[in-house]
Amino acid sequence: QEQLVESGGGWVQPGGSLRLSCAASGISIGTYFMAWYRQAPGNQREWVATISTSGVSTNYADSVKGRFNISRDNAKNTVYLQMNSLKPENTAVYYCNRSPNTIRRLNWGQGTQVTVSS
Repeated sequence: QEQLVESGGGWVQPGGSLRLSCAASGISIGTYFMAWYRQAPGNQREWVATISTSGVSTNYADSVKGRFNISRDNAKNTVYLQMNSLKPENTAVYYCNRSPNTIRRLNWGQGTQVTVSS
């Protein structure tokens, strides 16, 4: 059974950094464009970043461009999100899945909570 497990979240002060991981099991994600999403309280889930199968091509939401970096290790079946210069508005539950223009998403994981506050 396919499963996505996100980890690496936590509490951090504004300006801090976190590195999120998304480990896939039951399915090989090496042939998929993958993405990170987030959902803040009271808001809909929104797209954050996408990475191509090889990792060469990436794309980011304007709000995180220059601060976040998506990467992947296909040998480990894992996708990462390095988040720098974090702001309080980045507080959300972060999820990974296939890219937004995919017809069939994978089963959503439980996400990992990121809280940015002083």
